This record gives sequence, C-alpha cells and structure tokens, in this order.
Amino acid sequence: MGQITLPGNPPIFVTLRRSARARRLSLRLSQLDGRVTLTLPKRLPEREAICFLQEKEDWLRGHLEARGDDVTVGPGALLPIEGVLHEIRPSSGRSVRLEPGAVLVPGEAEQIPVRLRAFLRTLARERLAAASDRHSATLGRPYSRLTLRDTRSRWGSCTMDGALMYSWRLILAPPEVLDYVAAHEVAHLAEMNHSAAFWSVVERLYGDWQTPRRWLREEGATLHRYRFGD
Repeated sequence: MGQITLPGNPPIFVTLRRSARARRLSLRLSQLDGRVTLTLPKRLPEREAICFLQEKEDWLRGHLEARGDDVTVGPGALLPIEGVLHEIRPSSGRSVRLEPGAVLVPGEAEQIPVRLRAFLRTLARERLAAASDRHSATLGRPYSRLTLRDTRSRWGSCTMDGALMYSWRLILAPPEVLDYVAAHEVAHLAEMNHSAAFWSVVERLYGDWQTPRRWLREEGATLHRYRFGD
C-alpha cells in the first residue's frame, strides 16, 4: 500500500491499494472516517492512478465537503443527543447533566470526553432496553441479553439465541430512529431474515419504518464524526 496526496486547500490524502482481483480503478470514500482509498489492478502504472484521481478531484472534494469534518468532543463543541444539538460545557457538579441546549460535564477538560461517553452509553442502554422490552412484549418473544458496542458496520444485530446488540451511538440520533432499530432487531426474534414477513413484523411493532430507515442511510454516518478521544 502507498499514498498519494492531491495538493490543494485542504490536501487530500489517498491510500493506494493494489489488488490482484481488481480489473479496474475503484475509488472509495468512507463516510465513517473520511478516508479515501483507491484500489487499482496489480500491474497498473501508478501514473494512471494519479491521472484518474485528478479527473475525480472535483467529485471527491464535493463529497468530502458534504460529509463535514470530524468533531473532537470537548468544551464548546456541539453534540447531538437524542437528535438535539447540545453545547458541551464544563461543570463543577458531580455528574453529567442535560439542560436545554447544553450538556454539563464535571472534571478537567481532558476528562470530559471519557465522562461524556460513559454518560451517553448509560443513557443509550436505558433507552434501548426500554424500547426492546416494549417491542419484545408486543411480539411475545423475550430476548436473552442486551449489549452495546461502538460498531461501524451495523446499528444492531440479533443472534439465534436471542441476544441483542446495538451501537451506543444511536443515542445521538432522533428517538424515533433508535426506536426503529430496536423494533428491527426485536423483529428478528420472530423472523431471522429480511423477508416480507420480517418487514411485516417490523411494521406491526413500529409502524412506518421507511422514514427512520432512510434517515440512517442518509445521516447515520454523521454519528461517527464525533471523536471521544479514541
């Protein structure tokens, strides 16, 4: 693997990845972390890759601009909590507190990201457990356990033994989006697939699921822009 830099303001750093399976040039922009990767056939000259990147530069800059910059969580930063932007403010109290338009976090500045992430994980567990319990009761099928992770490839999952897993970053999304994901995963307790029967169960549990599903597809990646010192 190598790297090419497209000069400009800002410069764009592109990782080159050669693949024996690749038959053509393939450019990928990760919506999760903004990384740009160009995959090229094993024997393709690098100068052709550079020409290809120069041709795609306007497209690439447009998509990078639309994605927005990563946000370092700390005093003064704006963070969505349950879909509403809150300004992060230092506090002299003992615990994290939510106020209209602000989240107050005690401790030194360098401790704020860790404390705020712990608070968000706890809040996410409360909201997701309540939603999962409600949908599970409606369905008449219990789940075995609930865990939270910081997953990048999926918002939730359900195993054959009824274990539910969710991304804690769902607490950053609007409540109806979190509720939809809970209904989606609980529905797998009855239908371990994505058949028409499965979507019928989701509709019975949640209602019109297409709007929150579209939100996740269009806006979900922005929830990964917030960096908690990790």
